[in-house]
Order: sequence, then C-alpha cells, then structure tokens
Amino acid sequence: MNYSIKKVGLNDLDKTAELFNLYRIFYRQTDDYEKCKQFIKERLDNDQSHIFVLYAEGKAVGFVQLYQLYHYIKLAKQWLLSDLFVHPDYRGKGLSVALIDRAKQWCDETGACGLMLETEKTNDIGNKLYPRCGFEYDDKHNYYYWWK
Repeated sequence: MNYSIKKVGLNDLDKTAELFNLYRIFYRQTDDYEKCKQFIKERLDNDQSHIFVLYAEGKAVGFVQLYQLYHYIKLAKQWLLSDLFVHPDYRGKGLSVALIDRAKQWCDETGACGLMLETEKTNDIGNKLYPRCGFEYDDKHNYYYWWK
C-alpha cells in the first residue's frame, strides 16, 4: 500500500483531532472531537508533542504522538511514544510499523537515545506489535499513576 507520513502542524489540526478522537474511543473514552481538537492544538501551540500522521489513499488514517523525556541511565533525551493509532479499516497493512519506524527515525533526527512506551495489558494488537518492532518488554518495573 502506498502511503506518506507527515509531521503535522496547526494546518493539520482537524484531521489529527479526528484520528485522536477515534484513538480515545478505542480506549473506551467518550466521543469528544472538540475537546480532542483543543488538546492537540495546545500540544502543538506549546511545542509539547510531535505528531506524525500517515496518509493512505488520500486520507489521514493513522498517527503517532511523541513527548520528550530524559532517561536517567542513558543520561540522554528519549521520546515517549504516547499514542499510536491506525484506523480499523487500514489495520493489518504494516502502517503501524511504518509509524513506529518514523518515530525511530525521529530519534535519529533529534539525537535521542530511544523510545519508551506503555500500553494496556488488554491491548492484544499492541502487545504483539511492539516486540515485532524491536521493543523489549520490561517485566522488572511496575508503572503506577496518581490522578488528581
């Protein structure tokens, strides 16, 4: 399948927000396009994330969103692969792998030491995909969250 991947800016806000909304719905969140649009706009306005959208057949069908972190052992910048999504109609065509490869390329372009990600234990698709793309499962750590 022919595709292209573009680093997005504010002029891509509507298409990116549509995909982000679908991604959140995948994770059992309420459909809220306007709130997603505002969230993405704030990230882009404040240079807080980098988003790459994949286009196939003339449509935006997937994206990856990266946030900058720093690794305490490597003493270097790393990227949190926070969000990865491909529209259900386009899954199984290698597009998620293409987005991950673009994120790895971004590491090279920005001098980062690598990527980190976390996904739900129930995300069967992701839990099969990430090891195939060279990610190692870290069974030594538990991730905890505190929500206000």
